[in-house]
Amino acid sequence: MTEMMMTRRGLVLGAGTLALAGCGNGIGSNGSAQIDARVAATEEYLFRQYPGTRDLATRAAGVLYMPLMTEVGAGFGGAFGRGALRIQGVTVDYYSAAKGSFGLQIGAQQYAHALFFMTPAALENFRRSSGWAVGGDVRYATPEEGASIGKESTELNDVIALVFGQQGLIAGATLSGIKYTRIIP
Repeated sequence: MTEMMMTRRGLVLGAGTLALAGCGNGIGSNGSAQIDARVAATEEYLFRQYPGTRDLATRAAGVLYMPLMTEVGAGFGGAFGRGALRIQGVTVDYYSAAKGSFGLQIGAQQYAHALFFMTPAALENFRRSSGWAVGGDVRYATPEEGASIGKESTELNDVIALVFGQQGLIAGATLSGIKYTRIIP
């Protein structure tokens, strides 16, 4: 009988190989076209459902649209999505968003969100930053209606965050953090 021994080096190399295998850079894929199509549909929905957001978008230095965030929580929670940063209606960068949360929560939901950068300085700070935002919130979403009551650290600056199109069933009060990372889809 052969005895198999796992070393730290083997564990790290194996984990690193698996992580790299899952990180395709998307060159030659249709990832950007898919994100652009979802962002355009999300922007159209947002302007149709909330007409005041059209004026908000025209006054903003840039808008980050995250058309589909999927979130699951049971004590610990997480969410992930991809979107695009648009300046004057043109996509300039693509981003992924990863959110982690802890607290009294249970359920799953999908939603969209948009960050309206109202000043060039706020937009520049976001583009140069590591992308972290920390928040505490109380939220709920049902298939019939969704609402979010909360304050993110990004709202303390000249950034307006809007969560909309919530579907699913999630309830709770959490502390959370979200990381936006520039990607090549």
